[in-house]
Amino acid sequence: MMLAPILLFVYNRPAHAKRAIEALLHNTLAAESELFIYSDAARSPEDCKSVNEVRSFIHSVNGFKKVHIIEREKNYGLARSIIDGVTTQVNAYGRTIVLEDDLVTAPYFLQFMNSALEMYKDEPRIGHIQACDFTQDPSLPDTFLIKWTGSWGWATWDRAWKYFNPDGKALLNELEKRKLTYTFDFNGKYGYTRMLRRQTEGKNNSWAIRWNASLFLKDILSLNVGKSLIQNNGFDGSGTNCGGGNLYASNLYMKELPLVPITPVVENLQARQAYVNYYARTNSFMAKAIRRIKRTLKGDFGA
Repeated sequence: MMLAPILLFVYNRPAHAKRAIEALLHNTLAAESELFIYSDAARSPEDCKSVNEVRSFIHSVNGFKKVHIIEREKNYGLARSIIDGVTTQVNAYGRTIVLEDDLVTAPYFLQFMNSALEMYKDEPRIGHIQACDFTQDPSLPDTFLIKWTGSWGWATWDRAWKYFNPDGKALLNELEKRKLTYTFDFNGKYGYTRMLRRQTEGKNNSWAIRWNASLFLKDILSLNVGKSLIQNNGFDGSGTNCGGGNLYASNLYMKELPLVPITPVVENLQARQAYVNYYARTNSFMAKAIRRIKRTLKGDFGA
């Protein structure tokens, strides 16, 4: 089995980067894997010190088959950096595993991702592998197929990444033209269409919503997990796009996650309903109001 290169995107959070690397080094296949660390340049003079601290740390990283460090000479921002890095490496290797610096991996994360990449390498209807589960829904099977892509600890192939469309307006127009926004939004329970529309308006720069829409419109599925091999530690106000506290918390599954071929290759409708239920429970007006009240009582007056 050819091991996929690992892409790790870092910026100005040395503590997060160190935790991410430490967790990766505890993975069973770390010593046999190549690691590409993409370090973005400072966005402002205030970020220079922390960016330099991160860069000093990543130059000390070892324990992998090989470590490649790409230091951006100017600030790309997360979206451009990920799109460029994934495109470069997936074209070179045919497959890749992608992480950001606030993600902590379970010990069998690399083993699962590489096995899944190999198992489904020739299955055109599967284009994405997602290793994080934040629903904590016990009804979900260990692995399942769903028409949705998560961005926390994921992998893909060159055959699927070629469908990535960076043109958010074209994606939005097609979703609306084909009357797919309700389904795209998990039966209207979460505003993925709104997120995409805001991207087209310059109010966010999410690569992930464009990747999600790109595969959704091509009717390409994602292999997801019902037990999380990823924990996101970015909900501390330090990240670019993370918020919500424990809303997307996950418990790391520390054992090997069984991987068996799923046939037929169709969306698991029970799993989709579990996501609909999760978003209905956490994204309703009442749920948002209660969270805001709790934050206010704690002295958190943020949005």
